[in-house]
Amino acid sequence: QVHMVESGGGLVQAGGSLRLSCAASGGSFKNVGMGWFREAPGKPREFVAAINWDSSSSYYPESVKGRFIISRDTAKDTLYLQMNSLKPEDTAVYYCVAPRKSSWPLNVGPSDYWGLGIQVTVSS
Repeated sequence: QVHMVESGGGLVQAGGSLRLSCAASGGSFKNVGMGWFREAPGKPREFVAAINWDSSSSYYPESVKGRFIISRDTAKDTLYLQMNSLKPEDTAVYYCVAPRKSSWPLNVGPSDYWGLGIQVTVSS
């Protein structure tokens, strides 16, 4: 059974940094792209970052580009999200995801492998 477990969230002041981790187990994700999404109260879940299988390509929405960096350690099946220059509007529950079928650009839906999410709160 696949498990995706996020860690590293918490409370940080605006302008600060956090690094999220996502440990995957019960499956091998060495050959698939992976990503991060977030969901703020009252808003739909939104895409944050994606990285391909060999880390040669990544992409971000404009809202986080230049501030967030996605990376992965394939040997450890672990995904990371370095978040810098955090803003109050980055406050959300952050989720990592791996697709059941490899796709690039990342294409995921409810039936793919999602973590339970981790809270990130940025105070002003």
